Amino acid sequence: MTSLICTLQDHRDDVNWCAFSGKLFATCSGDKTLRIYNTHDFSELPFSPLTGHGYTVHCCCFSSCGQFLASCSTDATTLVWSMSTGEIEAVLEHPGRSPVRICALSPDSAHLVSGASDGSLALWDFPAKQLLRSGGVSDTTMVACCFSPCSQLFMTGSTYGDLRLWDLDMNQLLAEKNAHDLGVTCCTFAPSILSGGQSVQFCLASCGQDSHLKIWAVNKSGCGGYKMQLLHTLTGQSAPVLCCAFSSDGQLLVSGSVDKTVAIYDAKNAILLYTLNQHERLVTACCFSPTSPLIATGSMDKTVNIWRLEDGCSDRGGKSLPELSALPSSEGRTSAGRSRLLVSDWSEGDVSAWLVEEGLEGLVDRFRANNIDGTELLSLTKETLASELHIESVGLRSKLLRKVEELKSDSVCSGIPDEFLCPITRELMREPVIAADGYSYEREAIESWINTKNRSSPMTNLPLLTTLLTPNHTLKMAIGRWQTSR
Repeated sequence: MTSLICTLQDHRDDVNWCAFSGKLFATCSGDKTLRIYNTHDFSELPFSPLTGHGYTVHCCCFSSCGQFLASCSTDATTLVWSMSTGEIEAVLEHPGRSPVRICALSPDSAHLVSGASDGSLALWDFPAKQLLRSGGVSDTTMVACCFSPCSQLFMTGSTYGDLRLWDLDMNQLLAEKNAHDLGVTCCTFAPSILSGGQSVQFCLASCGQDSHLKIWAVNKSGCGGYKMQLLHTLTGQSAPVLCCAFSSDGQLLVSGSVDKTVAIYDAKNAILLYTLNQHERLVTACCFSPTSPLIATGSMDKTVNIWRLEDGCSDRGGKSLPELSALPSSEGRTSAGRSRLLVSDWSEGDVSAWLVEEGLEGLVDRFRANNIDGTELLSLTKETLASELHIESVGLRSKLLRKVEELKSDSVCSGIPDEFLCPITRELMREPVIAADGYSYEREAIESWINTKNRSSPMTNLPLLTTLLTPNHTLKMAIGRWQTSR
C-alpha cells in the first residue's frame, strides 16, 4: 500500500519535473525556480530556491553522487548548480539558442544530453562542461531523453511520436517511428542490464499522448545491431500519460496522467498495483527515491506529493516523516496594506517596510538614498547591486535577489487572472500585444524573444510568419479595470 506523508506547496506555478539524489530532492517549475529539499524531513535548504533561469524550467536531474544538479529552460540554457552552495557552476547555451525542453545525465555523470524545441540535441562533456557534438531531428520538438544504464547510449522521444536510440558519437542506431500516436511525453530506462550469450537487453518505458504507458525490450545482437520489441501496453489511465519512472531495482513503474491520477505498476508482470488520486490537476512529474521507499509526484496544481510505499505488513516500521502541508510562505508575511498593491506600484516606504520584514533592515538607508521603489526593486540584478548600490557581500546579494524573485512569483498566485499574465515572463502585462501566433504577450518580452529565438512562437514552437506585433487594446483595458477594482 501507499501513504501520503507530506505535500510541498512552495512553487507558484506548474511543477514540471522532480528528481531525487541520495540525500536531496529537487523540483522545478513554470515560476522559473528550482527548489531543493533534504530528504530526511523535506525541509528546504537555506540556498533554495535557485533563481538563475529567465523563463520556465522544464527539467532537472542530479549527478550520480548528488554533488551537482542540471536544469534546463525555455531561456535556451542548461545550468549546472553546486549542491554544496546553490551557486551556478556552468551555463551551457544550447546550439541555435532554441528553448531547451529536456536534459539527462548519464549514470556515470560523464555526459549530459539536452534536447530542444527545434528538434536539436546537444551532447556535453559534463566534467569539463564543454559541448562535444550536436545533432537531432528537424521539424519536431525533443521532449524526452534518458541514458541507458551502461551510460553509452541514450534514447530520445519527440512530439512526432518517435523513439530514437543514439550512441555517444550521435549516430542514430534505431528509430521506432510510431511508438506513440500524437507524440511521446517521457521515456526512461530500467536500471538493470540483461545479458546472455552474445546479446544484451535493456528495458525501456515510454508514455505519450495516446494515453498509453509502454514497456519495451531494447536488444543488441552479437553483430552490433539494435532492435526494439514491445512487451506490454499499460492502459491504467484514461488520458494522456505525461511522465513515467522506474524504481531503483526496476521492479516498479510509476506514471502520471492528464486524468489527475498516479498509477503504480508491477513492471515485470505489467500489473496495476495502485491508483493515487490526490492531485487536483494534471500530474506532470514523478520519480522514485534511490535509497528509500518513497515516490514523489508533481502537478499543475503547483504541489508535490511525497508518498511512502509500504510492504503490506501490519508493522510498518521506520520513522514517519512530518506533515508539511502548511508551509510558511512570503505571502503570509505581507502586510495588509501592501497586499492589495502590485509590487511595481510600491512606494519607497513600502520597499523599506518589506526589507525590514525580510530581515534586510541593514539595506533600508541604502535603498532610500537611491530612491528604490517597487519598479526599481523588480529590476535589480547582481550587477546593479554590486556596482550601483555597492553591496559587497555575495551572500547578501544572493539573498536579496531570491527574495525579489519570490515577490515576482507571488504575483502568479495572488489572484491575477491567468490571461493577464505574459506567457513568457508570467508577470502582469502592461503593454500587451498580439503576435502572429494569435497569443498575447508583454511587448518587451516578445520583442526580446523574437530577437534571440529565431522567430519561433513561445507557445507553439512553430515559426512566426511575421514579426508584426499588434497592440491588444481590449486586453489592456481589461487589465486596467481589474486593477482599479481590487
